[in-house]
Amino acid sequence: MDKHAIARVLEEIATFLELRGENVFKVRAFQNAARTVETFPGDLDAALGSGELAATKGIGPATLDVVRECLASGHSGALETLRGEVPPGLVEMLRIGGIGVAKVRTVHEVLGIATLAELESAARDGRLAKLPRFGEKTAAKVLKGLEFLRRTSAFRLAHHAARQADQLRGIIAALPGVVRVEVAGSVRRRCEVIRDVDLAVATTAQPRELGERLVRGGAARAVIATDPAGITIRLTDGTTADIYCAAPPRYGHALAWATGSAAHLALLGAHAASRGFALDAGGLTKDGALVPSPGEETFFEALGLARIPPELREGTDEIARAAAGPLPRLLEGSDLRGLLHCHTTYSDGANSVAEMAEACRALGYAYLGITDHSEAAAYAGGLSAERVRRQHEEIDAWNSASPGLRILKGIEADIVADGRLDYAPEVLDSFDFVIGSVHSRFDLDEWTMTERVLRAMADRHLTILGHPTGRLLLTRDPYPLDVHRVIARAAEAGVAIEINGDPQRLDLDWRLCREARDAGVAIAVSTDAHSLAGLANADLGVGIARKGWLEAKDILNTRDAEGFLEHAQARR
Repeated sequence: MDKHAIARVLEEIATFLELRGENVFKVRAFQNAARTVETFPGDLDAALGSGELAATKGIGPATLDVVRECLASGHSGALETLRGEVPPGLVEMLRIGGIGVAKVRTVHEVLGIATLAELESAARDGRLAKLPRFGEKTAAKVLKGLEFLRRTSAFRLAHHAARQADQLRGIIAALPGVVRVEVAGSVRRRCEVIRDVDLAVATTAQPRELGERLVRGGAARAVIATDPAGITIRLTDGTTADIYCAAPPRYGHALAWATGSAAHLALLGAHAASRGFALDAGGLTKDGALVPSPGEETFFEALGLARIPPELREGTDEIARAAAGPLPRLLEGSDLRGLLHCHTTYSDGANSVAEMAEACRALGYAYLGITDHSEAAAYAGGLSAERVRRQHEEIDAWNSASPGLRILKGIEADIVADGRLDYAPEVLDSFDFVIGSVHSRFDLDEWTMTERVLRAMADRHLTILGHPTGRLLLTRDPYPLDVHRVIARAAEAGVAIEINGDPQRLDLDWRLCREARDAGVAIAVSTDAHSLAGLANADLGVGIARKGWLEAKDILNTRDAEGFLEHAQARR
């Protein structure tokens, strides 16, 4: 098990303990250990052997035993025992918005409900609404949440799927007869949620032979389909993987075919036909003869197209644009000069100001925007005005003593229900920049929520609108919001809009990026990092910007620190 899998084990144990009504401190110990393991910077095996892990804050004797067992055997006996004691349906219920641990336990203990199907029946027949502290609104939320689960249960977050796809790529690359293998499909297109894993393989072996080797080696549970163009396998965790296979001379076609969305491939096929080619899963042909394409460059060149970046292959206007001439140079991670939207131990982050700054400096960034939560966010340790002052003193001391990186004084201010930012003007004046975000009252209707956000944008202190639609991928739909009005107002007011790189958010949605850019809105690509590991979220944000056709000139934090601050000051 790697550290990510072990962190998930610890999180699952914490959930089961909470459902069982265990001591809150015991539950919190496993939650803290999960975060510590997930963000641990070194090798877990080595740290376990040296005693470093046992001495790490957030790891106690009980959680250390779980880590030790996972590293040694690949499983946890404690987790297996809990799974036998707590109905698995109770854990599934926690994915439903509007029903937390206390209500799940009530549902189970009072009504004897242990599955999602039983919960739905109780919500429909009125039993759920009659429970203490439930009511009709909770029952309605449960039904809405169950429908959301049905729509999203087949998907996973992009970073989880990408990690699995890369591991499978490494396994396939080592098989006999494999010349080249690359991750393809929705992972390569940098989609925000992923259903299946896709790979393209250049190989001299037969597809079925590759599948059988993957099953014998333990990487796959079974081969569930096969044809001359590839195989579909079931991985050990139940995930489906489509593996497109081709002889090396037509690998470019296989990779392009395995990468594009259905809409993109339809447009690509129509373009090919207009030029006298035939294009299908078997290859690119002209007058019945195979057109060699050992790489994607030769494949697109044969069709008279500029190479289309994978992120753009979604079936919009990318074929027409590629036929007309060069495509724009999309944003690269190296274009970012500074990282924004980072939390520290002052609020709900796992690392100190200095630790976050040192890590950013080591990554080569020129500045770091610290934005802890504001006072209204009591659930996240929001900063009082006095704690803001202390943090600013610490930042001033760092900037005076530490060359190579500048820390900017920011805040993630709550946009409260009436549209105000959560601080008095004199406190807001003390920040270099302000991110404003909605963190509460998601149940407002579209007009009221939109007016709430528009009022916040009228405040001269607001620099960036944070995670503008409030969505949590696979967990919560966006709140009702007229995003088009918000984009138009942002352009008028000079407010930037965030692409939040947290893998559960990736918000602003890539489908809206071009609208925002064309309206003249600056986009900030941020991390929403709550730990050192979260700094890598910048890459996920860059992926969404690329899918939205954004270039370096469209991104606020590709400017140097002075250029960024000029934008913020222009709002004042």
